[in-house]
Amino acid sequence: MKSGLASLKGALALWPRRRWLAALAAAAATYVVVAVPTDLINTPFFVREVPPTWWSFPVLAITAALTGLVAATYVARLPEVSPERGQRFGIAGAIVSFFAVGCPVCNKLVLLALGTSGAMQYFEPVQPLLAVVSIGLLGWAFYRRATSEDRCAVLQKTTTPALTGR
Repeated sequence: MKSGLASLKGALALWPRRRWLAALAAAAATYVVVAVPTDLINTPFFVREVPPTWWSFPVLAITAALTGLVAATYVARLPEVSPERGQRFGIAGAIVSFFAVGCPVCNKLVLLALGTSGAMQYFEPVQPLLAVVSIGLLGWAFYRRATSEDRCAVLQKTTTPALTGR
């Protein structure tokens, strides 16, 4: 059995160009979709009350790259083959990263649950842990999807009607 990294490297070597392009497009879209509302990209639409932490930008970059790679696993390697696996770790990782890099007092859900002082006292210290969880979920989803593509699907056993005597 191949080691984990060798298996991943072998799987990535089989990716066609359109998968890499899909990964790049999804990574860029993820970066913008997370960075604009969290005001990591300065726009007139959103204002951040608390300055971003030093680790927000690297976490966002890693999250965007991993989300792009996970999204690319949904692009069929061969045009006639469509993967049917439904992993939810990638979606969860992308959502958790939004909370990890966002402003603790700008998030309406956090403010409703904890208030301004609670957001700063309880939520802000948890954000680095959310970043690690986010990257872990995305990494796990990418690894599982990329390395399991060539595995045989387990056929479900179908029940046959009982044979009756004549």
